[in-house]
Amino acid sequence: MTRCTNCKAKWKAKDVWSLFFQNDGKDCPYCNQRQYISAETFRFSSEILRCLFLLLFPFFVELSNKSPLEDFKKK
Repeated sequence: MTRCTNCKAKWKAKDVWSLFFQNDGKDCPYCNQRQYISAETFRFSSEILRCLFLLLFPFFVELSNKSPLEDFKKK
């Protein structure tokens, strides 16, 4: 199940679903620390697959404290 990297609280599926549509991350509903989709999850899913993956398997999503887009911006 998807958990916050800061407080380790389990996220509800609707919170994970909303995270997929926000490239700037989402604040944890429990500790208010900004969370992002992990780079591993981000790389695994393309735009089309991401939507399907999101709808069917929100509990496989890993969270991260940093944006996966930062890795692409550095290159």
